[in-house]
Order: sequence, then structure tokens, then C-alpha cells
Amino acid sequence: MRALTIGLTAVLLTGVAVAPPAEAGGPRAVEDVTRFVDPLIGSANGGNTYPGAVRPFGMISWSPTSTRGDQTNTGAANGYAHDATRVRGFSLTHVNGAGCHPGAAGDVPIMPFVGDVTSSPTADVRDEVYASDFRHEDESATPGRYGVALSSGASADLAVTTRAGIGDFAFPKGPNGSLLFRVSNSLNGSEDAEVTIDPATRTVSGSVLTGAFCGRRANGGANNKKTYYRLYFTASFDRAFAATGTWVDRVLNAGATTAHGGEGYETGAARAGRGSGGYVTFDTASDDDVRMRVGISYTGAEAAKRNLAEEIRPEDDVDAVAADAVEEWEDKLRDVEVAGGADDRLTTFYTAMYHTFLQPNVASDVDGAYLGSDQRVHRLGRGQKAQYGNFSGWDQYRAHTQLLALLEPRVASDYAQSLLNLANQHGGVWDRWVHVNGPTHVMTGDPSAPALAGMYAMGAKDFDVRAAFDSLVRQATTPHPDGLSDKGCPGQCEGQRPNLVEYLRLGYAPQDTCHCWGGAAETLEDATADFALADWAGRLGREDVRSALLPRASWWRNTFNPSAAGGGYQQAKNADGTWVWPFTPSSDLGFAQGSSATYTWMVQHDVSGLAAAMGGRDRAAARLDDFFHKPDGSWATGGDALRYDPTNEPGIHVPWLYNALGQPWKTQQTVRAMASTVYRTGPAGLPGNDDLGTMSAWYVFAALGIYPQTPSRAELLLSSPMFPKAWIDRDGGKDITITAPNASPENVYVQGARLDGRPQTRSWLSEGVVERGGDLVVDVGATPNTAWGATDLPVDRVPAATEPVPNLPAACTPSGTSCAHDLRVQSDVDGVATAEAKQQGNIDGKGWSFPAEQLPAPGPRTVAGVDYLVPETAGTARNFLTTRGQRTYLTPGRYAKLDLLATAVNGDQQVDVAVSYTDGTTSTARLAVTDWAAAGPKFGEDAAITATTRYNVNGTADGRTVRVWHVVVPLDATRTAASLTTTADQNLKVFALSAG
Repeated sequence: MRALTIGLTAVLLTGVAVAPPAEAGGPRAVEDVTRFVDPLIGSANGGNTYPGAVRPFGMISWSPTSTRGDQTNTGAANGYAHDATRVRGFSLTHVNGAGCHPGAAGDVPIMPFVGDVTSSPTADVRDEVYASDFRHEDESATPGRYGVALSSGASADLAVTTRAGIGDFAFPKGPNGSLLFRVSNSLNGSEDAEVTIDPATRTVSGSVLTGAFCGRRANGGANNKKTYYRLYFTASFDRAFAATGTWVDRVLNAGATTAHGGEGYETGAARAGRGSGGYVTFDTASDDDVRMRVGISYTGAEAAKRNLAEEIRPEDDVDAVAADAVEEWEDKLRDVEVAGGADDRLTTFYTAMYHTFLQPNVASDVDGAYLGSDQRVHRLGRGQKAQYGNFSGWDQYRAHTQLLALLEPRVASDYAQSLLNLANQHGGVWDRWVHVNGPTHVMTGDPSAPALAGMYAMGAKDFDVRAAFDSLVRQATTPHPDGLSDKGCPGQCEGQRPNLVEYLRLGYAPQDTCHCWGGAAETLEDATADFALADWAGRLGREDVRSALLPRASWWRNTFNPSAAGGGYQQAKNADGTWVWPFTPSSDLGFAQGSSATYTWMVQHDVSGLAAAMGGRDRAAARLDDFFHKPDGSWATGGDALRYDPTNEPGIHVPWLYNALGQPWKTQQTVRAMASTVYRTGPAGLPGNDDLGTMSAWYVFAALGIYPQTPSRAELLLSSPMFPKAWIDRDGGKDITITAPNASPENVYVQGARLDGRPQTRSWLSEGVVERGGDLVVDVGATPNTAWGATDLPVDRVPAATEPVPNLPAACTPSGTSCAHDLRVQSDVDGVATAEAKQQGNIDGKGWSFPAEQLPAPGPRTVAGVDYLVPETAGTARNFLTTRGQRTYLTPGRYAKLDLLATAVNGDQQVDVAVSYTDGTTSTARLAVTDWAAAGPKFGEDAAITATTRYNVNGTADGRTVRVWHVVVPLDATRTAASLTTTADQNLKVFALSAG
């Protein structure tokens, strides 16, 4: 039987459209949930969704390609933006929410055109002729169906199955109507394309050879202007053609039936006017509409025909296919059924569910054939139901893959097997962003490791687990030649574990030699991946792998600088162990699509360790408070690199970290605030790129009041549910129910909970709930219950660090009554040069430096009666510390004063020095320093070091006297001093420090 019949039969047999029975007097599940899906949500505000016709995980997704007047571009990423109301076709493939403009796919735009085709559509480089405006009032988008009436008078009504589609195109009566097949005009262009028109069989067929995902982006995209798949299509019509024609580049060939030629992957003038296509014309004087059926495949033309024949019967019409689509979507969306809630909340929720199930995308044919990453046709192995493509790993592993495995473990299992298949066909390399079948290298890290480990933990285990695990371990432990390549960097670096030899030697990815997007981000991503593999190894009884990889889960500590910006942040680090300066928490140097302020929290598997490094749970929670709120107390919702950004993935887990800090009521407050502030109905209803369902998956979890503690395990952190009741119907797994009788927009705080009838005092659920199912009842109210969940915190599964705060300076060197501190790791400026290499120093930003020959030799030295550790002054060593507002740690002691060798440039400088003591108190003093070239001290300093000249980077010396001053900062000797923090002043430099 064909797919349509099977789908309808399944509904009748299983009763999937029937809501679960309500308890007596209890809440009843919402019926007809597809009416709460609005495919236009996310089509504005950078959500980059598309509204076209698509089935769950469908291969075909028939949706508009918009234009803003450039045929080599499109109106938005992925082809559609709500404010771009001019289209040049309805394309057969799309990717949901990818961030690259113009995204990916958009293959074979098919455009209804009113009138005769008199010139090459490719010559219409500004889309002035062969495109049409439309109004949103004339547009309809529902699950599985899309329709629009164009200003030209033509209209399209489209419905799809998994691999095929059916469309009714109508034209005004009188002039001819044509359908243009723009076979070469994929969103990113094409290497080649071809079209064949057969009037005898009333068919149009062809293909496009393309790929090039992210090929336009500035950071690495040039390396991705390459081909990795050919999409084949075959279309049949219910009536004869009145005329045919093709075009190649700017030349129209009326009456022709074949053409071929690609556009290339460039943009603008380098691509304009190139490409090929064909058209068929219909006499609309008496019959003004035409029906088209189309099938697609990635393996061949005959496969496209088979897919069409199997999935759409000759007697099917748009209404029948669309009705079957609704039934399939109704079944899939009922993986989570909810009761209660206002219509707008139901729309937000079920549209999020809808977006979650748009991917992965089926890439195999009805007979099980699929295109591998080696460009060869393969067949499904035993037990695998479908091969899937499209893996936005860096995004999806943070929410989407876990939700997919929770709700659809069978699909997730095939997804995992699909990624393994592609890796096996790619020399054992697991690419971090797979488009259809092609490795694109986009983003950073090794996301397949936490994605597959998390899917396995969530119950998706029906794949070749051992082979996948062993392959990922090899990638994490065996260097690959691509790891030393800078091709595609940054953004699309080819190495999936870049410079692994150096990473294993140093315990972090060095910014200067990592061959990656950002060293600190790479370190955090790899620590997450290594934890995932170590934990997975424990589940599989591979203690050898677990013991080898688990210590690497703590390597995030190696790029945590406790001195950075006063409170400790993740910071890029060079191979020589020095921190990369300049630095602020808002900096993205060393990071990927995010700032240090965001990435610092990316340690889900070791929150207790991170909190200890920050000074304890209370301090970490206070920092989170500042992270989520603007100075005026309002919620941070993006646009400020110092604060929470709900529009991108690196920090989407952060609202849930309060649970591990003993303040879960703040998780409840923050999750609800974000869910209601940045998620809503309407085209702008998503906070940012949906990134293949990731942002939508976050909302689904938030609405249910649960979220994975880590990407690679199945513990669930708790917040407050948004619906009075939810039934989680796991396909092939144990069901979970979540009841919150008093749920409402105002009742955001958990007052108490019960799991399977027993009190639930923890703010998290064990993995056993996912494994065995459960019945969770949550009492919610309008005021915080600060006692619930404040103890028995979520468990980290890495060894506790012997030193809570990483990267503290070595102990000071005692000498007499002083203790000389080593500032070399924190120093950020080379302010000294030698006579032979005057270009090597620059202390003032203007090219001037101290002469090394007139400074004390490096090492322990007595200067102005005080013992110091003098830094290296030769070469390009950093030897001055700028007062950037950072914290400088002291060897704890009861000191009466600090002796500093300091200087000022570009004028006299003054900062406040706050000294922290181990009892939690502070003292403040003023540090005033005279300009290095002044005739004498102005604030009572002593001239500790005097040089009779300065060197300049241009190779000259000016003979001007410059000085390093001895300055004293008083301390309270009755308390133990632990650190000092200055206000920021880029022109005040510290050469050495001693405490006594």
C-alpha cells in the first residue's frame, strides 16, 4: 500500500487523534492540536524558519524563495522572511532556522508566471520580471500545506508527503500561464544543473549539483564553496503543455526541451546571469489551473520517480494529501499532550513542537537507498528505518537531540546510526555540521559526542552503539592531519579535534596554535565532549576509556582565569601559558558566537567546581543575578555581551544553573521570564535562529518545567510547569506525566512536588524517571519557596578539584620581611625593548618602551630596598601588568603594606585599590602614580628605576629620562589579605609587587 493509505489507516487503528482520558474532574488534553501550529512563527526577528508544506522529518519541504532584487541572493536565510514579500519560486528543500545567510538548500525553485516567457529568467538578475509580490492576507500556512495568491494573479496551493508533493497552480484566464523550473538557482548557487521536458509524458525532470552551506560567510565560508550532493526531481502534470522552452545563462531557447548549466557559488556580478532552467506553458483561456505532482531523491532520477509513485497516487489531490499530513502531524505533536492554557500559549508550545520535528530530515528513498558522505549510493543496514541528514551539532546537542530522544527514541536511534554511517564514509571523521550528507565543518567543538551520549542516556539505543562509541573515542584521542589545517578558519575549521597533540600536551586549546575558531571555546566544548564520552564509557563497561577521559572533563579549569575582570572568567590562553590580552568579559576573542561572559557558564557537568572557582555558590548565584539583569533591574534579553543572550546557544542552559547553586526558585523565575519575554506568537515569536529546532526545543522543555542537567545524561532539572497537566508519550518508551493544578502565568514558583506519590524535595529528577516513567505532581504558587530544592543539589560526576580555584599564581618568594609575588602570568604588555630590537616593546600604545639594558636583570632582585621578582625584559616577553580592573591574587598573609614598582603613561594616573581579606572584609586605598617621563614625583613616590632614554618601534631612541616608581599601598596587618582589585586604567602599569 502507498504511504497515504498507510498513514490514514494508522490513525484509524491506533486512535492517535484521541486525547488521553481525563481523570474524574481533572484536566482534559487539548484536541486538534494542529490548529495551534503557526508555521509563520520565527519568520521574522532572525528566526529564519520557513512556512512551507512539510511532513515530520520530511525530505521535501515546499516553500517560497523570496527576493529583495538580487537573483544571486535571497530575502532571508533559508529563503523566507516575513518582510520580504516578493518571491521568485517555490523550492523543494529547506533547512529550518540555520543562521547562515542565505542558509542552505532551497533547491529547484518552481515559479508560476503569468504570460509568455520572452527572455531568459536568468537574465532577470534583479527579479523584476519573473517574480511576483504577494500579501500576507493572501497567504495560508498550516502543517503539511502552504498556499498563496500572488499579485500577478497566479496562485499556488501545495501539500506534501515525506518525499513528494502535489501542487495546484492557478492563473488568470486569458493569457498563457507558465511554470518556470529554475533548476540551478539553489540558495547558495550550484556547480551544475540540468532539466529535461517531455511533452509526450507531460513530465519535467532534472537535477541540481550543489551544496556550499555557509559559503558566503566571511569567517571561513570561502572554504565551503563546494559540492556534496545532487538533488533529482521528476514532475508530472494533469494536462498537456501548450509550449516549452529552456534557457542557459542569458539565452532563451523557445521550444527546446533540454538544458544544463550551473551558477557557481559566488555572488553578485560573479554569478549574475548564469544558470539554466526550463519552462512549460499552459493555455489558460478555458482552463486556468494545472496540477503538478513531484518526487525528489538524492540518489537518482529513477528513485525520484519511485518516491513519487509510492507516496502519491494518481487519484490523490491537494486536499487529500493535506488531510493526511494533518493526521500525521496530529499524531506526532501528540508526543506531548497538554491540558489547559490560553490559546496564545498553546500556539507557542505546539509551534515549538512542530519546529522540533522538522529535523532531522529523511535522506533515504522508499527502497532504503541514500547518498553517503563519500558521494556513493548506500542502502540502509538491518534494523535502520531511515537515513537522516542535517545535523547542526553545535546547536542541537544543547537541547534538540535530548528532546528528540526523549520523545522519539526510535527516530533518534536512526539519527545516531545515520551520523555513524556518514562518519564511516568520511574516513571516521564526525563532522560538527552535516548538511544532507555533506561535511561543512561549521562552528566548533565535537558535538557528536555529547549528542550521541545524550541520546543513548535518554533511551535511544537502537543503533550500533559500540561502533559509534569507539569511533568517537578515536576522534577524541587520535590526531588527524586536518587538525593542523587552517582551511575554513575561523568558523568552518576542517579539524574536528583541532591540533589534538597540542591539546593533549597542554590540557587546553592554545589560542595561538589551536587551528580553531577560539581556544577557550574549543577547550570548553572538548571538555563537554570528553565528559560525555567518559560517562558513556562507564555505561558500556569501558572503564579504561572512562578513566582516561574523565580527567579531561575538568580541563575547562585550564582556561579559567580567576584574576580576569575581578571575578574570574574563561579567557583565551597562548601555548606559552600566558593569557591573551587585552581582555574584557564582553570580548569574543577566543570564543565562537559568544562572549567570555556567556561561555564562562558552559560547564554543565561541573557546576559545583565552577562555583568553587568563583568563590562559592552564593558568589556564583550573585553573579548569575547580574548576568540575567540589566543595571536597572530589568531582564537581559540580548544585545549586551556582558549579559544573558537568549538568542544563541552557548548560554541557553544557564537559567537552570541556579538549581545546582541551591536557589532553584531563581531558575523558576528566570525560565518563566525568558519563556514569556522572548517567545511569543506572531512572526517574531522566536528569539533568534531556530537552528534546526534547538531554540524551539528549549521552549518545549521550559513549558514542561524540565531540562537536561547535562547534554549527555538523562537527569532532568525542575522548574515550574506552564500547563496544568502534560502527558509525555514516548514512542517505544515509558510515559511521563507532569501535573501542576495551579499552573498559570502568575504562579511561577514551585511550592513542593511529589513523584509517584512520594515527596520530591530535590530540584531534579534522576535518570530513572526517563528509564521507567513517572508521575510528577508540582504545586506552584505566586511567591518563591526558598526552602524547596535548596539542599540535596544536582550531582556533578567529575572528581572534585584538589584546588578549588584554578590558575592561582605560585606562592610568593619570602625574603626578609617581604614576600615577592610573581606577576608574569598576569602581565599583558611588553614595555621593554633592547637596543638591537627596539621594535619589540610598546608600553604606552604609541611605540615607546623602556631600555632593557637599564632595568634590573630578571629574577630575585632588591630594588629601592625591597625584594622583588623582576620579570624577563628581553625578547617579546610580557613584563608589565595593566590595571584593567582585574583581581590580582596574593599569597594569603598578614601584611602591613604592598610595595609596587609601577609607572604611568600618557599622563599621571590614579586608581582605587580594593584589598580583599579572607574574613570577607575589604579595605580601599588610592594608588596615584606619576607619568614615567615627568621631571619628578607628584604623589610622594620614590624613583626606583631611572632610565636615561626611551626606545621607539621605529628604531630610534629619544634620550628622554623615564622612571619606574616605588609606590606603597597600606594594608591592615591584623587581617589576612587575599587579593587586590583595581579600578580600570589602561595607562597605569605594574612592573613588580612585593608584600610585607
